Amino acid sequence: MERSNMKRRKHTRQNSFLFLKYIVLGYMILVQSMSVMIAQDMIPVKAKRDHNSGPVYSSAAMEKLMKFIPVASSIPPSFKDTTENVILDPTGSLDCFWEKLSVLDRPVRIVHIGDSHVRGHVFPYVMRKLLEEDFGHGAVIDYNVTYNTTGLAHETGKAGVVYHILGINGATCESFNKPERITEITSLNPDLVIMSFGTNEAHGRNYRSSEHRIQMMNLIKELKKGCINSEFLITTPPGAYVKSGRRNRIINVRTPKVVETEKSFAAENQLAIWDLYDVVGGEKFACKNWTAAGLYQRDKIHFTREGYTLQGLLLHEAFIKAYNDYVATKIY
Repeated sequence: MERSNMKRRKHTRQNSFLFLKYIVLGYMILVQSMSVMIAQDMIPVKAKRDHNSGPVYSSAAMEKLMKFIPVASSIPPSFKDTTENVILDPTGSLDCFWEKLSVLDRPVRIVHIGDSHVRGHVFPYVMRKLLEEDFGHGAVIDYNVTYNTTGLAHETGKAGVVYHILGINGATCESFNKPERITEITSLNPDLVIMSFGTNEAHGRNYRSSEHRIQMMNLIKELKKGCINSEFLITTPPGAYVKSGRRNRIINVRTPKVVETEKSFAAENQLAIWDLYDVVGGEKFACKNWTAAGLYQRDKIHFTREGYTLQGLLLHEAFIKAYNDYVATKIY
C-alpha cells in the first residue's frame, strides 16, 4: 500500500514538471516573437502616395516631354466674346500627321490653299516662319516672301517642316477645283492640306449651304486622289462686311451660315477644323473686334498687315496646342 502511494506521488511530480516546462517554453516563444515585432516595422500592404511630389517619368517619357513646344495666347485683351483657340478634331483625324511631325525624320510638307487671305502671303507666311522656328529651318532655303513672290517653299531635302502657300484672289472651293491646281498641289506631296475658304462663298447673295457642301466634298475628293498620304484641316473665314448702298457697309450676315456649314461638314466627314470666326468673337463680335482694333483695310473684307499677322499667330497657337496634346498622349 505504501509502495503504491509512493509511485502515485512520483507520477504527479513528473506531470507537474512537464506542465511547468511547457509553460516556460511557451513564455520564451512569446518573448522572442514580441522582440522581433519591436525590432522591425510592419510592412505596409500598399505604399501611400506622395501628394507633394510630381510624377516620375522614364527616360523615354522625358524625351517625349522635351518635344513640347511653348506657345502663348495671341488673342488681344480688347477682343470681346472670344472662344478657346483650339483645333477641333474629336476623331483624331490629324493623329497620323502629328506623329510624322513628332518623329520628323524627313521633310513634312504642309500646303496651305485658299482665297485672297492666303494669296496675300502674310497670314500663312507668319505661320510658316513660326513653324520653322519650332521645328528647324533645315528643310527649306530661306527667302523673303512678299505679295509679288511665289508662296512655294524651296526644299533642301533635309528633315523639317516645308510650308507651301497657294492662294487665289476671289477663290471659292468650287473655283479653286481646277485640274491644273489639283495637279500642282498633288505634285508637292503634302502630309497636310490646310483649306481656308468661305469669305467669297459668303459674298454670294444666293448662297446655299447644300451647294457649298457639295463643292467642299468635290474639292477634297479630287485632292485625295493624288494626296493619298495627306490629312486635311479646314479653317473658317475671319468675318467681313458687305456694301449697303453707295457708301455704307454692314456686317455680312451670310458669314455665320457659311461657318456653320463648314463646321457641320467637318464633323460629318471626320475632318479637323479651326474655327477662326468664333475664336475672334463669332456672329456678334468678330467683325466689331477687328474694326475696333483697326485691323481691316478700307474695304472691310481684307486686313492690314497687323491683322493678317494676328491671324497667323492665332493659327500657330491652335496648331501647336493640338501638337502638344498629341505628344502628351504618347508619354504614357
